[in-house]
Amino acid sequence: MLWVKSFHIVFVASWFAGLFYLPRIFVNLAMVPPESVAERERLLLMARKLLRFTTILAVPALGLGLWLWLGYGIGRGSGNAWMHAKLAAVLLAVGYHHACARLLRRFVQGSQRRSHVWYRWFNEAPVILLVTIVVLVVVKPF
Repeated sequence: MLWVKSFHIVFVASWFAGLFYLPRIFVNLAMVPPESVAERERLLLMARKLLRFTTILAVPALGLGLWLWLGYGIGRGSGNAWMHAKLAAVLLAVGYHHACARLLRRFVQGSQRRSHVWYRWFNEAPVILLVTIVVLVVVKPF
């Protein structure tokens, strides 16, 4: 079980590293002047590659987490409300990942209408999610 936990932590950390950086690329994309086609294309290429890599990392992170939850019974039973809250936060992280993919599609289509300030705020969500998840798992406040 310790091997499964170890790899789960590694893949979660790697997945979130991508979720931390991808919106930073969005900030830069939102700031690119319309005449800077080469800069825009370079940032879009970086964003597409990072999203693909981040998605690949999310799969084992979620799969190993499911293995720990179902296979070893971690967080099941009475007195484990923290696990329900953690699962809700994980679902929000998956939703955030999906939102990043949708935003990237809008950038590719040239239909994004948000400012770089909006993307700066959007970039804070995965930090809040990761802190919430870690506190729930380690502290188990309820």
